[in-house]
Amino acid sequence: MARYTGPVCRLCRREGEKLFLKGSRCLTPKCSFERRAYPPGEHGRDSQFRRGRASDYLMQLREKQKARRIYGVYERQFSRYFRRATRQTGLTGTNLLVLLESRLDNVVYRLGLATSRVQARQLVSHGHVMINGRKTDVPSALVTPGDIISVRPESMSRKYFKELRQDIDDRQVPGWLSLDVKNLSATMKNLPARDDIDVSINEQLVVEYYSRR
Repeated sequence: MARYTGPVCRLCRREGEKLFLKGSRCLTPKCSFERRAYPPGEHGRDSQFRRGRASDYLMQLREKQKARRIYGVYERQFSRYFRRATRQTGLTGTNLLVLLESRLDNVVYRLGLATSRVQARQLVSHGHVMINGRKTDVPSALVTPGDIISVRPESMSRKYFKELRQDIDDRQVPGWLSLDVKNLSATMKNLPARDDIDVSINEQLVVEYYSRR
């Protein structure tokens, strides 16, 4: 299945909440969800009044889709993450979120090097990011504790990164990461705990969705 390339605000409206897919724009009055907080489509405005209680399966499906859309992964990728999470010790739902948070594009976003995960994925794909001194252009690469994430020296002279060093705020970086603002490099100190992951996802519903299959 190809990556979704349509208006991302439709995804927020479909899930009935802001997924913050456009970064800082989502915090302004220009956000489409602020103006049209109803499902997309011809009958979207009326469906919110006609819709009855959602079935358990629908709630599980919507939660899984919301998680996929927040982190920007394919269905097949998401299924692989879930299978990997089931093989690890601990709670499957928490393991799944930790795997998603450990993706390189998400780590770049969490460090404040990008305003959205989409922009972070673009920075990685264009070869601006390194892991342990090696250029990595794979957004799905998993970062492990002790890994050093940095901007390539060749990219530091670009206007974007020059301005970023002036604007970035290391106080907003989560505790499981440490950021060196001057050199735009960071270290993953440890894997995030569930309390460190501030996404509005009920991971138990995702686990229940895959348990039905």
